[in-house]
Amino acid sequence: MKSRYILAALLATASIAPGAFAQQAAPAQQPAPAANPASQIPASDRAAIQNYNLNDDVFHRLVAVSKEAKKQGIKPKDAQTDFSKIHSLDDLAKTVTDSDARIGPLIQKNGFSPRDFMLANLALTNAAIASEAKNNPQMAQYVDQSKVNQKNVAFYESHKAEINQLMSEDDGAAK
Repeated sequence: MKSRYILAALLATASIAPGAFAQQAAPAQQPAPAANPASQIPASDRAAIQNYNLNDDVFHRLVAVSKEAKKQGIKPKDAQTDFSKIHSLDDLAKTVTDSDARIGPLIQKNGFSPRDFMLANLALTNAAIASEAKNNPQMAQYVDQSKVNQKNVAFYESHKAEINQLMSEDDGAAK
C-alpha cells in the first residue's frame, strides 16, 4: 500500500506509527490477538489527531527532521514496537524517542515536543490515507470520512509533489 511508504520515506523518525494509529484507516494486517492499537487510545488523543491542523511551518520542520534523521542514520522503522504497551499518544511518542537516543534532541531542535511531533506525523498520515482512499475503493472502505480533517487532506495534496520527490530520493538511497 503506497500510503504506508509515504511517511516511511518522508518521516523516517515516525515510521513505526502510521499504520497503527492513522485513524483506523488501514485494514488490520496483524494477527487477530493484536487488536488495532488506535482503538485503545483515549478519545481525547484521537480528537487531538483529528483536530490537528497542518501548516507549512510544521511540514517544513517535519521534512527537516526526516532529512537530518537520514543523515544521522536513524532508522526507527527497524525498531521493535510492542503496541500492547501503547495506550496514548504520550506512550507512542515515548516509544519513538526511546527507539534511538538521537531522536528526542533532533525533534526538539526542530521545535517539536515528542507529543507534538507525533500529532503532526499522525495528522499527515491520516491526510495521506484519506487522499489515497479517494481513488482506491478498497482502501476507502476503511476510512471513516466523518473523522477526516479535510483541511489536512487539502494540505497534503498541495504538498504531494514535494512528498513524492522526498520518497524518490529515499527510494534511490535504499537501492
